[in-house]
Amino acid sequence: MSRTYKVTGINLKTQAFGEADRLVTILTRECGLLKAIAPGARKPHSSLGGRSGMFIVNELLIAKGKTLDKITQAHTLQTYPGLGKNLVKLAASQYLAEIALCQAIPGHPQEDLYILLNEHLNRLNNVNSHNWCTVLILLVHGIFQLLAIAGLTPQVNHCCLSQQQLEPNFGDADWQVGFSVSAGGIINLAEWKQRRQLATVREGGREYQATTPTVKEENSPYQTIVHQEEVPSLSQRLNAAELHILQHLSFPQILELDLPQDTTWLSVERVLRQYTQYQFGRQIRSATLIDSYFAANL
Repeated sequence: MSRTYKVTGINLKTQAFGEADRLVTILTRECGLLKAIAPGARKPHSSLGGRSGMFIVNELLIAKGKTLDKITQAHTLQTYPGLGKNLVKLAASQYLAEIALCQAIPGHPQEDLYILLNEHLNRLNNVNSHNWCTVLILLVHGIFQLLAIAGLTPQVNHCCLSQQQLEPNFGDADWQVGFSVSAGGIINLAEWKQRRQLATVREGGREYQATTPTVKEENSPYQTIVHQEEVPSLSQRLNAAELHILQHLSFPQILELDLPQDTTWLSVERVLRQYTQYQFGRQIRSATLIDSYFAANL
């Protein structure tokens, strides 16, 4: 049985290992996520030094090990030099990499995830670094598309409660729609308020959530439990422009659409961030860099 194997992958995480090695987390076409040691990568003039950096796409020859596999050869196929030259582009690319790491499965081919991530990193790499809004648009689009490939996109066209189709009303400046992370998408506020009223018992001027009643049938040892529908909490309220953006994120070429080119995208990013963190059960740490950048530059 061969002790070596070939893969093509992109480096998504690197860390120092031992005195001069580097531990690299790689998303590969052939076997999903893997971790491998790049021996001597931190030594000067090492052939694996540059090839073990972040967002480098390599064709690799890897030797199997008892605990960790080891990179023996690496041939670079693609790099994204523009990502490290601008803080917001670097933060956006790390953000997408974190989401991909949440989705990647060791030992299972995930070619679609590999291709999609590289596609979005390439777009970020090529965009004008001074156009912060375009970078933000590409980030938001990338988040949504990565969620889509995992089958986790929020419901943005129909109310999660009534399944009624909702369209943004630009004629009313005060128009809003709810977004519930726990329910999985947008909610008609009128429907939500009505259901809350039905689910609330008012007694002595105080509000209590109605408890689940039980009914015992005559001559029966069993009780029938009548479950009342839970009313989800709202995570945020969205205006017409924000909903309009969410409803167009499934389109493949987002920059070609007639969408706002302003800070509305920041609100949409925060909605998707909260939703993504809820779905994967972990924080997106790179998102703090996005917050820091825009707090300092807007």
